[in-house]
Amino acid sequence: MSSLSPREAAERDQVGRAIGIGLLISIALFHLLDGVSQFHKHPFVFALYVALMAGTLAVALLLLRTDSRLAWGLVALMAGLTFTAFTLSRTTGLPNFHDDVGNWTDPLGLSSLFVEGLATLLGLYKVATTPRIRHGTRGLVAAATGAAAGAKEEIA
Repeated sequence: MSSLSPREAAERDQVGRAIGIGLLISIALFHLLDGVSQFHKHPFVFALYVALMAGTLAVALLLLRTDSRLAWGLVALMAGLTFTAFTLSRTTGLPNFHDDVGNWTDPLGLSSLFVEGLATLLGLYKVATTPRIRHGTRGLVAAATGAAAGAKEEIA
């Protein structure tokens, strides 16, 4: 697999990135809708929701700027951990939160689980198929900040 320049990474696979961004925003929205009811009853779960929403929006912003293995790895990680937390909340329960044990038919939860599964699979696929960005972290930073967009094209 070849590597990409920061400029090529910023322009690569805009459709895949748009789908990833849509999935991440959907995960944040599902947890915002459920978080309203958790605010007073379970502050611990609400805090987890807020952290998840902030994280998914940050990763969505990174995907908006560049196509990198790091960004897709974060997509898979965030969605996979959320999928796992949902499963734990329905089986063993979370610390001081056993209200949803056995509640597998909640429509909002099932919708969220579906989107999280898709995001996890897409993230894993893109990690495996996305080329490296040349110049390591410096190249990723250049692609994410748009510094590469202003670079002059070489004419052969």
